Parts: sequence; structure tokens; C-alpha cells
Amino acid sequence: MKVLITGGAGFIGSNLARYHLEAGDEVFVVDDLSTGTIENLKDWLDHPGFKFYDQDILTWDGLYAVAARADRVYHMAAMVGMFRVIKEPIRVMAINVAGTERLLRAIHAAEHNPRVIVASSSEVYGENPCKLPEQALDEELDLNFHANRSLRWNYAISKLADEALSISYAKQHGLPVTAVRFFNTVGPGQTGRYGMVVPRFVRQAVNNEAITVFGEGNQKRCFCDVRDTVRILDLLGGNQDACGEVVNVGNQQEISIMGLAEKVREISGNHVDIVRIPYEEAYGMDFTDIFHRKPELSKMLRLTDYQHRWDLDDTLEDLVARYRADRKTVNS
Repeated sequence: MKVLITGGAGFIGSNLARYHLEAGDEVFVVDDLSTGTIENLKDWLDHPGFKFYDQDILTWDGLYAVAARADRVYHMAAMVGMFRVIKEPIRVMAINVAGTERLLRAIHAAEHNPRVIVASSSEVYGENPCKLPEQALDEELDLNFHANRSLRWNYAISKLADEALSISYAKQHGLPVTAVRFFNTVGPGQTGRYGMVVPRFVRQAVNNEAITVFGEGNQKRCFCDVRDTVRILDLLGGNQDACGEVVNVGNQQEISIMGLAEKVREISGNHVDIVRIPYEEAYGMDFTDIFHRKPELSKMLRLTDYQHRWDLDDTLEDLVARYRADRKTVNS
């Protein structure tokens, strides 16, 4: 296949690039490097089946031409990370929505329409719509937002708009598109500089620094290894029954953030302190957190028949080992 990945220098996008190149596909990556890094792509810059475009999909004149060449498109480009969402709320809304609309317009204009996967987020579930606190979040739930309560919801609203655009293009123009709601994807290549918790905890523990937990640490999350995620995305992309659907993508292995900090400390072997930091201090403003976010995965499993290969312990052990090796290389 010819595979176009927007935001392909980012975390999930670069792992998708690796996955498809190793499968023998031709890969085009478009990224303006505002969030992603060229370091994530360094292993393939000279690969004959790889092409990188350092461009902004909002303004790049070549977007229509490269979209017309693709058999499959993964739209991963977005402003992400809670620190950026809080700091640049207007830009988050503008870039995330306008970028998706322009890409879908370019795909629709192509002579043949490639299969499209559009990235959404579990953030769209807002302030838990479940009646029971431990209930898993399924794609049919009514969603609830309070846009004037916290700037964090700007990202969720932008992703919900991306979903609406995707389904609208599917219904009005027959575009073969699927929107996927990611639940805390983690793994190699993820950075903690925009607020992602797992790489931040790993870096702190390996560096013998205190692990900083925002809030009380009783909020629960389910983490999915990116190597499982990219395989699931490929399977969804290969299934026509997924067209016009919104699908949760993640893992149901649940853990509290305090439990995650303790697990990272244990795996690192460094007996560092775990310190709680109030949300106001961490984000510089009042912050609304979600205390339970577990995906219902029956639709994903029905469409992919996939069995996860990575559990959280395996992922954390791998990340600790990688961080130690990278640190040793830098210091040698």
C-alpha cells in the first residue's frame, strides 16, 4: 500500500510509519514538527519507501496531490498534551478542527478515495457520562461537557468536531472513514514534555528524582501499548465494516495513577519518593480531572478480533530499559 500519515513525526504516527515500512508498504509522512520530532523518523529518512514532508497541512499546497496517491490515510496531526491544551486553548480548537476538515476535503477530491482513519480521543467522553463509577465507556453514550468550566474541554470538543466531520463525510460523500477514540496510548517514542504521565514517571524514576503525582493519585486509567494500537488501527483500516463508525481503541487493564507511580518505581529499582502536587500548582490554574476512564472494547474486538500482546508491566519494563540505554548513550 501507499500510506499517508499526517502528524507522522509524533508518537503514534511514527510508530505507524515503522509498522507499515516493516510490512513493505510505501509511507508518506506530513508533519510541521510543532509537536513531533525528526528524531522519531531518523531510522527511515534514507529508506527508499519513505518520504517526509516538513509541512503544515493547513497551508501546504501539496496536500491534495499526496492524498490522491494514498491507499490509506492515518490522520494523527493535532495539538496534544494537557499542558498545551491549557496554555493555547484557541489554537488547539482552530488547528485540530481546520486541519481535519482540509484533509477530508483533499481526500474527497481524489479520483479514488483512500481508506481513512481519523484520530479522536477518550477525552470526548467528558465528565463521565456513566451512571456507575466503574462502568466502561461505550461509543453510544451521551456526552456531557461544560465548556466554561475548564479549558481542558477545548481539546475534547475539537476531537468531537473531528468525529462529526468524519462521519459527515462518510454519510454525505461515502468516504470510507473511521474515527478512533484513543485511551491513553503509551510506549516507545512518547515524550512527557506535554504532560503525558508514563514517560514523565519513567524519566523521573530512572533519574533518581521524586515521582510527581498530580492530585491525590486515585484517578484510574487504562494504558494501551502503541505496538498493540498500530496493529489494531491496521486491522480497522482493512475492515470495510468499520467505515462510518466511531471505535474505542485501548486496553481494559486498569490502574490508579498512584498505583502506576508505585509500579514504575518498583520496576526501575530506584527507591525514589512519590510526591503529590495539587492541580493548581501543576497546571497553574483550577483543573477538572476525570477519576475513571475505562473503555468498552466490544466494538473494537468485533471488528478486529485482536488479542493484546503487551500488558502494562511489559511496557513499563521495556520503557525503563530503553530510557536507561538512551541515557547511557548520551553520557558515554
